[in-house]
Amino acid sequence: MSTVLDSLDETNESTLREVERVVARGESAQAEFKLSTGQRTEGAKAACGMLNGNGGFVLFGVTDDGRIVGQQITSGTLEDVAREIRRIEPQPLLSPETVHLPDGRAVVLIRVPRGEGPYTYDGRPYVRVGPTTVQMASEHYEQRVVERMHPSKRWETQIALDVGFDDLDEQEVIRTTEEAIRRNRMADPLTRRLEDLLLGFGLLRDGKLLNGALVLFGRGDRLVPLFPQCTLRMARFRGRDIEEFVDTRQETGNAFQLFMKAQQFLIDHLPVAGRIIPGIFERVDDPLYPPVVLREALANAFCHRDYAIHGGSVGIALFDDRLEISSTGPLRFGLRPSDLLTPHPSLPWNPTIASVFYRRGIIEKWGRGTIKINELTQRAGLIRPEFHQRGGEFLVRLFPHAYVPPTRVSHELTELQRELLALISEFGPSSSVALQAKLTAPISNAHLLRHLGYLQTLGLIEKSGAARASRWRLLGQTAPMPTISIRDTPPGLAFVDEAEPQQDES
Repeated sequence: MSTVLDSLDETNESTLREVERVVARGESAQAEFKLSTGQRTEGAKAACGMLNGNGGFVLFGVTDDGRIVGQQITSGTLEDVAREIRRIEPQPLLSPETVHLPDGRAVVLIRVPRGEGPYTYDGRPYVRVGPTTVQMASEHYEQRVVERMHPSKRWETQIALDVGFDDLDEQEVIRTTEEAIRRNRMADPLTRRLEDLLLGFGLLRDGKLLNGALVLFGRGDRLVPLFPQCTLRMARFRGRDIEEFVDTRQETGNAFQLFMKAQQFLIDHLPVAGRIIPGIFERVDDPLYPPVVLREALANAFCHRDYAIHGGSVGIALFDDRLEISSTGPLRFGLRPSDLLTPHPSLPWNPTIASVFYRRGIIEKWGRGTIKINELTQRAGLIRPEFHQRGGEFLVRLFPHAYVPPTRVSHELTELQRELLALISEFGPSSSVALQAKLTAPISNAHLLRHLGYLQTLGLIEKSGAARASRWRLLGQTAPMPTISIRDTPPGLAFVDEAEPQQDES
């Protein structure tokens, strides 16, 4: 017949096996070994670091090299450890456990869950970096504090000061409502009264407008002095750097207005690449970037940026060899750029704004925006997109469907030089004789070689072989590009104002 003592023995035996498994894996970000509770200060710092990370175990009575030696436990031992743990703020629910060893000594075990954080020990925040505990950087700590307060004190849900219903574009609110009804993403409220519609979108509290209402539906002429962060900055640069621009624009308006202006800017400046279908020899025009990818990247920028930063904006920078879409504010909730390529928690920084974008049909499912961008670019044969944190902003970098001859690198390129680059892109490594035969206007071989040599000094092309066997190719190119040269720029980048209705995936 089992007794209470037998049950306690079984519990201790099970916990001891658990301790042995933890120790066998060695010290890590989730395991800290201390020889005795005399090192309880360092153990409490480690527990604080684990609370700010992914949790773990703190063990007293284990050597650094992983020997379970235990220690003598007195009546005050566990109280000393508990007193040290109480110096962690906010107060965690941690209880030291005694794990008895066969020789009469014992190990003190602290199980540390993953905390919401940030936590501090004696007023200082700590994190685990591998098997060591270090003090958290102040900017990281401040970001964690903002994230902890975010559910109840989001900027988008704060009451907007010094504004009224006249500061909103009422037709934009009605248009969004009717689009949401058409897509079966909300029931018809059977009214088009502005206050009722805003209440349904979660943009009104106690009869007062919230900040999110101005971001989504504010009139452009009213936003400039009060909400300068409702800004879109766009630039088309000549070449691959920011030394010279072809066109630069700055617009202020609500998120839907800026979303449309961003698309128009891309339509104005993105050429269309032509390609030949093998076996048919017909030319097909493709945009350099799939429009659906651009829409997704722009929607993410407007939904997830940090609107609390008054000098912030969404930015578009178009270069000869890439497109960059940026938005103010870092990644949040511990996400890293590499996490965005795989399924990850859907934690929008502005869930109210994102919800209205979803109802409008601009986004389909939270948490899949970056994954969708990656899938669509690869399906279109593009280079994988890049996601970066740069200073205080998040950046999406896209690369074109076709090779686009730059207009300048460190020096201005002539039309002839751009045509040579386009021909090499189209036909792959080519001899000077072959290139000479394909040029629009005839030139001498000596003249051609001078231009090829100049492109080589700029690091755009390289030469392999010698004499008649020599071939010119784009730097790093081993085969023809899949598209032909961009000699014409026909109209072709067409965005649909709203995506076609799809089944609700949320």
